[in-house]
Amino acid sequence: MVVFLIRALIFLGSAALGLWIASLIVDGFTVTASGFLVAVVVFAVLQSILTPWFLVMSRRYANALTGAVGLVSTVAALFVATLVGEGLTISGTSAWVFGSLTVWIVTMLGTLILPLIFLRNRVEKKRAVEA
Repeated sequence: MVVFLIRALIFLGSAALGLWIASLIVDGFTVTASGFLVAVVVFAVLQSILTPWFLVMSRRYANALTGAVGLVSTVAALFVATLVGEGLTISGTSAWVFGSLTVWIVTMLGTLILPLIFLRNRVEKKRAVEA
């Protein structure tokens, strides 16, 4: 249960980092300070729900698109997050393309690298207890 909570916090953190970095480097990708938390939670929840669903659908109907599931679910989650509240606005085609790519890359790297950093201590402690 603790590992699940740590992974959920890591995903929320990587989503926050992805949205923040995209707002810094992509013109037309804006996250307001007042709506940042709502945008992060909406994006992260939708991303975690949509990714498995898109994966199942791509395997069933379009197996060649399986590799694009993360990017497609990122775009879909960003779209819905822009509709919920005023925290996230994406204006223009280039903002959608480069913003989605930025958020996808940052969240992907965050969910790959951050568990290694934060869960390594837990694994080392468990091994020390077993030894």
